[in-house]
Amino acid sequence: MKVTVFGGSGVIGSELLAELAGRHEVVAVSRQPRTDGDGVRWVTADATRAETLDAALVGADVAFYLVHSLGVSEFEQVDRVAAANVARAAERNGLRQIVYLGGLGDDDPDLSPHLRSRQETASVLGGGSVPVTTLRAAMVVGKGSAAFETILALVDRLPAMICPRWVSTPTQPIALGDAVSYLAGVAGLEAAYGETFDIGGPDVMTYREMIERIGAIRGRRPLIVEVPVLTPRLSSWWLHLVTPVRASVARPLIEGLRNPTVVRDERIRELVPIPLTGFDDAVRRALT
Repeated sequence: MKVTVFGGSGVIGSELLAELAGRHEVVAVSRQPRTDGDGVRWVTADATRAETLDAALVGADVAFYLVHSLGVSEFEQVDRVAAANVARAAERNGLRQIVYLGGLGDDDPDLSPHLRSRQETASVLGGGSVPVTTLRAAMVVGKGSAAFETILALVDRLPAMICPRWVSTPTQPIALGDAVSYLAGVAGLEAAYGETFDIGGPDVMTYREMIERIGAIRGRRPLIVEVPVLTPRLSSWWLHLVTPVRASVARPLIEGLRNPTVVRDERIRELVPIPLTGFDDAVRRALT
C-alpha cells in the first residue's frame, strides 16, 4: 500500500514511520522541508492549508492523522480546520481509509477542552466519504511524549509535591511501541473501517500510583500531598516551572487529567492481537 503519515515528525509519527517503512510505500508530511531516507519520502505540507495537501495524498491508499495543535491559541478551532481539510483532500484523492489517533475519555459535559477536541477531530475527519478508523489512547509512555516527560520531570525534580485531586483519577497508559503496533495493524484492515477502538496497556492505575511507580524505578520516593483545590491554570504554571513542558501545552493536558481515561471496549485485542507491554517495562524502555 501507499500510506501518508501526517505528524510524521512527532514522537509517535517517527516510530510509526520506522514500523511502516520497508512494508509499504511511505510518504511523511512535515511543515518544514526534510530529506528523504530510510524508506520514507517527505512532502512539505500543512494540514491547515488545504491547497498544500494534494501533493501529500495523491495515489495514497491510507492516511494516518497524528496531528494536534496543543500549545497554539484557539487549538480547538485550528484542529477543526486541519481535520476538515484533510478529510476533503482524502475524499478528493480517493483514499480508502484514514487512521486517527485520538484520546480516551467518556462522553460527558465535563470533558476537558483537550479531550473534547480529540473527539471533535474524529467527528470532523469522519464527515467525508473516506472511512475513518479511530484509536483512542490515554498517556503514551515513551521518550518525548509530553505527558510522560511531565510526570518523569516531577519525579526527578521534586522530593515532595502538592497535587490536586486529579492524582486519584484512574487511567490506562500504553507503551509507545504498542500504540504504534495498533496503528500499523489497522491500516488497510477492512474490518476496522469506520470503527472506533479503545487502546491501552495492561495496567489501570491512578496518576498518584503512576508517579510512585516511576519513582520506584528511578530510586525515588516522592511525598505526594493531595489538596482539594488547585486550578488548571495554577497547575499548568507550576508544571511550567518544574518540567520541560510549556504552560500552553501543560494546561490542556492537566485539564484532561480530571477525566477517567480507561479502556471500555477491548475489541481491538481480537482484531490486532499483540502482546501488551506492562507499565514498568514501558517506563524502563522509555528511559533507555
